[in-house]
Amino acid sequence: MNSLVKNRSEILFIYDVTDANPNGDPVDENKPRIDEETGVNVVTDVRLKRTIRDYLHDFKKEEIFVREIRDEDGYLQDAKMRAEDFLVDQNGEKIDKKSLKIVQEMEQVVKQNVLNNCIDVRLFGATIPVELDKKGGSVTLTGPTQFKLGRSLHKVDMTYIKGTGAFASAPGKEQFTFREEYILPYSLIVFYGVVNENAAKTTNLTEDDVDLLIEALWNGTKNLISRSKFGQMPRLLLQVIYKEDDYHLGELDRFVKLMSDKRDEEIRDISEVRLDATQLANRLEEVKEKIEEIRYKKDERLVLERDGRAVNVNTLAKGIKFEALEF
Repeated sequence: MNSLVKNRSEILFIYDVTDANPNGDPVDENKPRIDEETGVNVVTDVRLKRTIRDYLHDFKKEEIFVREIRDEDGYLQDAKMRAEDFLVDQNGEKIDKKSLKIVQEMEQVVKQNVLNNCIDVRLFGATIPVELDKKGGSVTLTGPTQFKLGRSLHKVDMTYIKGTGAFASAPGKEQFTFREEYILPYSLIVFYGVVNENAAKTTNLTEDDVDLLIEALWNGTKNLISRSKFGQMPRLLLQVIYKEDDYHLGELDRFVKLMSDKRDEEIRDISEVRLDATQLANRLEEVKEKIEEIRYKKDERLVLERDGRAVNVNTLAKGIKFEALEF
């Protein structure tokens, strides 16, 4: 049974990047985002949601509201045009806007159809603009699933690369074009998120939707194989599911620490680091009576430690049920 989400859960997701740009800043030469104060790599939640959306659409064949759609002339569809894709009746037939009397009628139809069809809106919410007879309105839905900015667990080293292209720099020229880019030799990034069971009621978020979200985090990251994104691997995924209403521990990303014998900027591979989860394990044990279970997936190359000793995820914290994710 595909029931609505009833339990709040927290998500801890850790992945790494090797010789790639995990999230370029378009206003700064598309350089990887670096916190100037700390030297750590920053990845926006928008980039993570894009990874999730692309996987759900391309691999799971789910309808996605926020995606690039172009008309026959190649023009990019705007949000109002996208909203009108969902102005249909119960039989899927297009509704003539002229038959609607007020903007609120259009808002209600679009809202219902978007929620019925678009998993990304059920997960992340959306502000959907509509227009009827030059009168504007919007459907605003708060997303049950929210992520903080992702941050690397260490300072990173940004590298500038310059090379030659495959074509002449201009007609009749013998010189090749040049290409330049900025990459990170290595970055181990942690994301933290919450699935809010209260907000889930407003978007009709289901348990199946959350299962697909969890799968998309892992497999979507693994399938980022474009030239600029190739080199990203998921390393650890935890979903802490609570049985007490309106409760979550919070800040799980603050309770893990990277350990290495090398200086931060010298790290180049997951084999050169260990993940200290001692504080995380202690905090989980402190609230174990409030936890239903923890679902997890871990890459075999990641070394997870508690109190200086390597441990398996399912033995990380005592008195808590752990379930391995299979996908």
